[in-house]
Amino acid sequence: MKFKNTGAEKTTITRDVNNFLEKTDNIYKAVSIMAKRSNQINEKMKNELMEKLQEFALNQEQLDEVFENQEQIAVSKFYEGLPKPWAIAMKELLNDEIYMREINEDEDEEKKIDSLDKNA
Repeated sequence: MKFKNTGAEKTTITRDVNNFLEKTDNIYKAVSIMAKRSNQINEKMKNELMEKLQEFALNQEQLDEVFENQEQIAVSKFYEGLPKPWAIAMKELLNDEIYMREINEDEDEEKKIDSLDKNA
């Protein structure tokens, strides 16, 4: 995922709550959806950063010599300058870029009952 090109805000801006209500009919549901998506984005960002920083991993012999790696600093600064995961999730929700599915509670209860029957 190209986090730099998401078009999300890099700073906090005031949002109209009604825009979120139009998408989900419930502000708490909107916040929950954005939180879950934000966690997904954060995990992707973290994994991508860790893969790039793995290239700069030092072995025991190199740990004795402390030096500054300009490439590692550049990678870290790049990720610090990206939009925050919550801002990307908010933009995706407002632009209908998030696929949301609802789990029917009745079906969920039936699955729980079925699994209990199988264990008995």
